[in-house]
Amino acid sequence: MSTGADQKIILGLDIGTTSVKVCLVDRAEGKVVARQTKDTQANVPSELGCEGNKQNVPKIMSAVHICVSRLPKELLRQVEVIGICGQMHGVMLWQYEDSAPWERADIESSRYDIVPSQVSSLYTWQDSRCDPGFLQSLPKPDSHLRAYSGYGCNTLFWIAKNRSEKLEKFNCAGTVQDFMVAMLANLSRPVMSVQNAASWGYFNTEQMAWNTELLQEAEFPTQLLPEVIPSGDIAGTLADQWHGIPIGTPIAAALGDLQCSVLATLRNSDDAVLNISTSAQLAFVAAGFNTDQIDSTSPVEYFPYFEGKYLAVATALNGGNALATFVQMLQQWTLDLGFNMPQSAVWNKLLDLGSTPGAESTLCVVPTLLGERHSPQQNASISNIDPGSLHLGQVFKAICRGIVENLHSMMPREMLLKANISRILGIGSALMRNQVLQCEVRQCYQLPVVFVPGGDAAWGAAMAVHKPSNSL
Repeated sequence: MSTGADQKIILGLDIGTTSVKVCLVDRAEGKVVARQTKDTQANVPSELGCEGNKQNVPKIMSAVHICVSRLPKELLRQVEVIGICGQMHGVMLWQYEDSAPWERADIESSRYDIVPSQVSSLYTWQDSRCDPGFLQSLPKPDSHLRAYSGYGCNTLFWIAKNRSEKLEKFNCAGTVQDFMVAMLANLSRPVMSVQNAASWGYFNTEQMAWNTELLQEAEFPTQLLPEVIPSGDIAGTLADQWHGIPIGTPIAAALGDLQCSVLATLRNSDDAVLNISTSAQLAFVAAGFNTDQIDSTSPVEYFPYFEGKYLAVATALNGGNALATFVQMLQQWTLDLGFNMPQSAVWNKLLDLGSTPGAESTLCVVPTLLGERHSPQQNASISNIDPGSLHLGQVFKAICRGIVENLHSMMPREMLLKANISRILGIGSALMRNQVLQCEVRQCYQLPVVFVPGGDAAWGAAMAVHKPSNSL
């Protein structure tokens, strides 16, 4: 590894759903030399109750600043380029006209304070305000990608039709990672990568263009749509010194956390990546894919990757969150019975009981508490219950099996074999900590499965801008 003044560094940031992760990468060797992470604790109540899902943007930006401030100062001064990724599909609004919606805390500080009156909340990918009836009222996108509730354009459609007064306060829109890029580069108008544009819906990846005419006819606020540039290209340069990083440092257009997580994990072209954390995704690089090959009945979607390639992706809204809900239910039951059992103790007991031979049963759990994008009104269910299948370990193991089988129903083993996939790389906090879930993956897919410490989207964001050929 290079050292001292000759060391060339990339800063990678990942603005996730629950936490922010940052890392410094040695550009010559691609190795992480420092990293930090912090939970954002940014969720805020929605006026729509459980149908809405919003986050506080100033809290998210504060978590970013704290993470970066904890990185070694001597390395931050050697940063040559900044790569940023974050949670896909979500949308936030801001106003940049007479003044920016961000300001330096003081002359000496590297921190930016967000002006609350000039930004909206972040409406996340988990937002379900767009019910099936509303979605059916919207025009069909001119794109090979469908648009669901929680997707940026559909959320903006809903706001335009139901809370139009909110739009009058703002003249910019983007993902929270696009806002981060705009803030660091002091952009008066947001710039968005193809990856994030595709995740919003109503974007044609072949034409590299929004469905502007179609959207205008449907009275969509097209003036809010960002400029779109190729994924990995530079969106601007650092407007001020930031935690020691020099003014003028190039900043790439923000990327999708899924693509960066896959980039950080893939070892070979015949690998698929399985990520189970809050939700669950199974993805592989679709060699030779073109949009004419789309099966409209399949829940598998093809998102832009890098260098003109696409990722075949099965996304389940129900992953680690389904298990977490079960654990919270058990914890509440014990409290109702007069006992107080820490959540960690519940988890440890479940993992222990679920790993025993006695946990095998014919119990069938469909864990779709949140529905699925292709079936939003689907609920969870339990069947094949008999007196011998109600032990706690059996129920836990059946939920784990149901999570994997739900994903398998979207992207079955046969599809992987047809794509010449010979191995699955498993990542994600819910998967890495849960041996019961790992066993179910192996049993369901009947393929070699390797659980790797991959999936670092912040590192992926850094590596995505590693090539010096990216230019303004």
